[in-house]
Amino acid sequence: MRFNIRGDKLKITDSMKEYLEEKLSKLNKYLKDNDSIQANALVRVRNKKQIVEITIPLKTIILRSEEEQDDFYKAVDKTIDKLERQIRKNKTRLSKHNKSNKEFIIEDVETDVEKEDKVVKRKKIGVKPMSEEEAILQMELLGHEFYMYLDSDTNKYCVIYRRQEGGYGVLETN
Repeated sequence: MRFNIRGDKLKITDSMKEYLEEKLSKLNKYLKDNDSIQANALVRVRNKKQIVEITIPLKTIILRSEEEQDDFYKAVDKTIDKLERQIRKNKTRLSKHNKSNKEFIIEDVETDVEKEDKVVKRKKIGVKPMSEEEAILQMELLGHEFYMYLDSDTNKYCVIYRRQEGGYGVLETN
């Protein structure tokens, strides 16, 4: 696996680079033809928190994980753990979807059969026309992280959500 490690508002030291490369190389056991795969790691600082974001684009899927910790090394460990969990969690889905999967070494991945994702609840809602401000108020009143509504100005279905960095985001349909 090739590595592209860069820092945003901080300089990546040799020890940081070596640690990241060592941890990322543990994922090689899951990936076939790992010489052609490039792992992109971005290390950022926000306040006193270290943010490590790792993206591994493959032909069929993109593996991505981001973790924010006080310590750089803890953030790297948690990010790698999340990536391994993604591979383990999706093993069954990947093998069903693509019988001749050429990207993963499926035999080496342990599955958590009990934890396989499936839809556990389905809910029908009435979507009312309202403004963004009304949607934010509704979301806050319900205590949810997101809220779906029909924008009264554009007449489009939208989802408003609370962003991790603070503030809100809006997803709008075409």
